Amino acid sequence: MTPRSARSNPLALAVLTCLLERPMHPYEMAQTLRARAKHESIRLNYGSLYGVVEALEKRQLIRARETVRAGRRPERTIYEITDAGLREMADWLSELVAAPTKEYLQFEAALSLLPALPPDEALAALKQRRESLEIEIALLDGAVAAARAHGMPRLFALESEYVQALRRAELEYVERLEKDIESGELSGLDQWRSWYAPGGERDLDAHASDEIPGADPSNPSSITS
Repeated sequence: MTPRSARSNPLALAVLTCLLERPMHPYEMAQTLRARAKHESIRLNYGSLYGVVEALEKRQLIRARETVRAGRRPERTIYEITDAGLREMADWLSELVAAPTKEYLQFEAALSLLPALPPDEALAALKQRRESLEIEIALLDGAVAAARAHGMPRLFALESEYVQALRRAELEYVERLEKDIESGELSGLDQWRSWYAPGGERDLDAHASDEIPGADPSNPSSITS
């Protein structure tokens, strides 16, 4: 098993899956991934792709099969997957599917720091996010419907289906949070508003630890322990 630290770049896994189909040169790998819209799920640029290919070759997960030249084009090295690469691809993909991992999402970070904005500003930002999510969901729905109308099997659009589910769940949450702030049902809202009243105290950690049993104001990490 490869150490988890060596499995941090999904682009490397995408390269291995490309070579599972047939030997390719890096430019063909990139074109294949883009043609299948995998760049929507995996960060892809040519510079990083060539670096990933070199790293995989150094780890003996792929190997150069031949070098070809077409007309006046530069020589291109065609790579193939090795037996070790096949095992690594299967282990890595199985691990990603089977084991949920902690992902540091930007919106999660924003929510954890939301009291740093006045409530009215936070509410306005949430409304903007709701509107953006509604537009994104409509575009996703249209793209998925078009793909199905053209006969694309569901198997090859699972990532879009997953993003749809995530965005719908996020929209539902944002709508509920927006409603709770507007109605005053959000627990702690009065205290939040008081921090932005004239002369209000804004020691957010102290206020949070006062409300959470067992929290130590001198140790912010105790709030989440």
